[in-house]
Amino acid sequence: MGMPKPASRPRVALFATCLVDLVRPSVGFAAAKLLEKAGCAVEVPSQTCCGQPAFNSGDRRTARDLALQMIEAFEGYDYVVVPSGSCGGMIAKHYPELFEDDPGLAIRAQNLAGKTHELVSFLTEVLGVMAVEAKHSGSCTYHDSCSGLRELGIKRQPRQLLGSVEGLELVELRDAEVCCGFGGTFAVKYGPISDQIATEKATNVNATGAKTLLAGDLGCLLNIAGKLSRMGSEVEVRHVAEVLADMTDRPSIGKTGASS
Repeated sequence: MGMPKPASRPRVALFATCLVDLVRPSVGFAAAKLLEKAGCAVEVPSQTCCGQPAFNSGDRRTARDLALQMIEAFEGYDYVVVPSGSCGGMIAKHYPELFEDDPGLAIRAQNLAGKTHELVSFLTEVLGVMAVEAKHSGSCTYHDSCSGLRELGIKRQPRQLLGSVEGLELVELRDAEVCCGFGGTFAVKYGPISDQIATEKATNVNATGAKTLLAGDLGCLLNIAGKLSRMGSEVEVRHVAEVLADMTDRPSIGKTGASS
């Protein structure tokens, strides 16, 4: 990787997220590989949900309970890294407000928030990674997930690293910054609206002619992959970490059988 060698190995806790753990574990392995190659000592503490679904649904009590579990499990590390802009945003932006009425916990929440980073932004902005050693044949397009973009400012970082992947051609997606319709519980509460938004996103993906769609949030990828499949599209869908880590030997999201 094109990066300066750190004086010591930072101790990094990988928060895998519920969706990665239950649906796409390869994203977690790809994240760990990228972090280790960048010089980090990676650990995966015992973990559960970050509390985002409860928080977004107004269930602050459950969100606080889950957040406290996270704080206790992760606060002893140098950094917390998350292969998800939405879960990373929950910890970095919303944990402090959950404990505003408790000074002691508020400080702990703020400390955890301050050292929590989305995976690709951590690699580029904290570790100074400028390039990766990976190959990927064919064109890709990229969807900017809402939380990562708007809460954490993730836009240029994945494109910077994708530009170093041998053989990869990046084709920009029309309305790349527009929501895919997932929005966590939004897709459950407002199904018809979500479906229309997803249809527009999938139509734009197909229009690029790209072979593969990439993004940094598995929720978005699952949502778009489902719509693409129902439309009969052959576009493959992958988490950006899988491409950056050169780990694309398994079927793409929503597909079965051997991956090309």
